[in-house]
Amino acid sequence: MVQADPRPQAGDTVTRAGGAAGGGTGEARGKGLSGNSVGLLGSAVIGVSTVAPVYCLTSTLGPTVGEVGLQMPAVFLAGFLPMLLVAFAYRELNRAVPDCGTSFTWSVKAFGPRIGWMCGWGLVIATIIVLSNLAGVATSFFWLLLGELTGSDAIAALDGNKAAHVLTCLAFIALATAVSYRGMTATKGVQYALVGLQLAVLAVFVAMAFAKAGDGGFAGSLHFSMSWLNPFAVPSFSAFTAGLSLSIFMFWGWDACLTVNEETAGSAKTPGRAALLAMVVLIGSYLVTAVAAQMYSGVGTKGPGLGNPDTADNVFAALAGPVMGPALGVLLFVAVLASAAASLQTTFIPVARTVLAMSAYEALPPSFARVHPRFRSPGRATVAAGIATGVFYAGMTFLSQHVLVDTIYALGLMICFYYAITAFACAWYFRRELRDSARNMLFKGVFPALGGLLLSAVFGKTLTDMWNPAYGSGSSVFGVGSVFVIGVGLLLLGFVLMLVMRRRSPRFFRGEVLTRSTPAMVVEE
Repeated sequence: MVQADPRPQAGDTVTRAGGAAGGGTGEARGKGLSGNSVGLLGSAVIGVSTVAPVYCLTSTLGPTVGEVGLQMPAVFLAGFLPMLLVAFAYRELNRAVPDCGTSFTWSVKAFGPRIGWMCGWGLVIATIIVLSNLAGVATSFFWLLLGELTGSDAIAALDGNKAAHVLTCLAFIALATAVSYRGMTATKGVQYALVGLQLAVLAVFVAMAFAKAGDGGFAGSLHFSMSWLNPFAVPSFSAFTAGLSLSIFMFWGWDACLTVNEETAGSAKTPGRAALLAMVVLIGSYLVTAVAAQMYSGVGTKGPGLGNPDTADNVFAALAGPVMGPALGVLLFVAVLASAAASLQTTFIPVARTVLAMSAYEALPPSFARVHPRFRSPGRATVAAGIATGVFYAGMTFLSQHVLVDTIYALGLMICFYYAITAFACAWYFRRELRDSARNMLFKGVFPALGGLLLSAVFGKTLTDMWNPAYGSGSSVFGVGSVFVIGVGLLLLGFVLMLVMRRRSPRFFRGEVLTRSTPAMVVEE
């Protein structure tokens, strides 16, 4: 299944078989990925990059203020809570089973092949949707930046030309696929530069926003109040849940730290620590930016106010000039482009490695388990993800812009789906160890289960809201909201594909390949 040098290499992961991929007894090679190629910092950078903090902020600050007003910082904290609880589940599961299949592998071990396959499908389809969205955003900001630099409205307007937009988008996808194809060494080098750039520019923006808010130069500027951190001050529960859904989306992607666990030095502990480090960086960045922007702009619906519906989809485009001036303001456009481009490249990591693991354990066709003999990366799975993303985005763009928008809105359903299953998988997998210590009870049981319950509640509320045709683009199918039809339809498509794979790979679905008793991977340090 794995096209790699059969001789053991330094840093290889080794699986004690007896239910490992391919079956048999004795010892079997790992999946062929490049071991010990990522450290703690590199893993954390990958997690931060996948989330795309600057892009998330520019596209989410406005809509969140529109839902909850001054309580935006409080809602960011509320969205951080379930993500932190789920991060504990990922950390504990990774310590026991450091496998690049992460949610797929762990949920199979906890709940069996069918739930595990659907969990893996949720991750894969969510990532494909995000990749297409990121490529589109990177394309838009590319032409916008070129227009700013050249002072040409005609160049900036090329983003509105479907042919030019799609061709540029496909070029971004191809470039990101090529970098990911070359393995973790190439990925790290690109990410250090892109993440460093966007966080540095964001820090400059925050500092200047605080300074100008203190000067009182803008009539809408506000003084900071601790009440902004009180989630109970949100006017209504429906407004709170809408803001919470946006906030949860802003943290999605940190689990990319875990999908490179087989390539990380100290694979049992380092990825979990990197995930928590990435979460701290994200919540810190989100809070200080939210407070700084709110102090400078206020929440008004006119001009640079964060509640202005005309600028809600790209707040930084409206604030770049007023806060940073014409010269430095261009850097904010560069930062958003860097954020989208960096996330586009790293988001290939989780989908490619999940597909690799599913293939290695016979849950998908065996060709996807091929690892490039030189780059030690899941080359076939990476290229397949790139092609799927390009076809999906191009097809949706030319077919219907409404369908594309509604597909992106359905993303939250997929995120809550596979995160919640993973959280519950942790509590169930370790159920016999929970009484061993207070630590086990909290970190392996209570916290993951609570995170799963919170995300399940958001899943249910989102599903209910999606039924309304007003949700998303406003289109409907037989009176049912298009977002609901697309979200549920994608999950049902996964179920159908699972039935097809059950006929092609009966050993996996009979529980003969990957079970709870399959020993964890042993990493040669």
